[in-house]
Amino acid sequence: MVGLEQVDARLFQLLNHSLAHPALDDLMLFLTKPKLSGHILWLTALFVALRRGRDGLWIVLLLLLSVGIADYTASGIFKPLFHRVRPCFALDGVRLLIDQSHSFSFASSHVANSTAIATLIWIFFWRGELIDKLFVVTMIAYAVMVSFSRIYVGVHYPGDVLGGIVIGLVSASLIYTAFAWIVKNVVHRRAMQKGGAE
Repeated sequence: MVGLEQVDARLFQLLNHSLAHPALDDLMLFLTKPKLSGHILWLTALFVALRRGRDGLWIVLLLLLSVGIADYTASGIFKPLFHRVRPCFALDGVRLLIDQSHSFSFASSHVANSTAIATLIWIFFWRGELIDKLFVVTMIAYAVMVSFSRIYVGVHYPGDVLGGIVIGLVSASLIYTAFAWIVKNVVHRRAMQKGGAE
């Protein structure tokens, strides 16, 4: 376990320093601060609603549920369980670009949330038209950049990011599986029974 933590710390230091550039600093700060990039999520919800109409509202609801589960799992369960100190407080010479409280590091809730969103967008839109596919690629790229930004600004190890990705994938998958089960076993069954009664 100690060996893995050492590799994680070295990889963090490499990524936190090797790609440092003033222009990249601005981009990473934009991506990592919800107050700056939060409107991207509003635009995402608007696109979903416009493309899918009434069904889009259900997709937005599923997105909110998956983010809720991902965020609670990362921040409410994993962080108190693992008590991992953030790299900006545990390592020397970290490029810390944002003010950071002494909350725990594993796993990244930012990454979990953005991954959960990207996963559900992929599930619902990848088989659509070209504009839908471009939307999927954009959201996946956004999730990847948010993930990298957490290392770049100095607040998460790569292992924290990986943990967040797994949490986001699992959260979105659970929500979609539950939704699909309800549609198949409740909604469709009731519709068939209603049709048969007529």
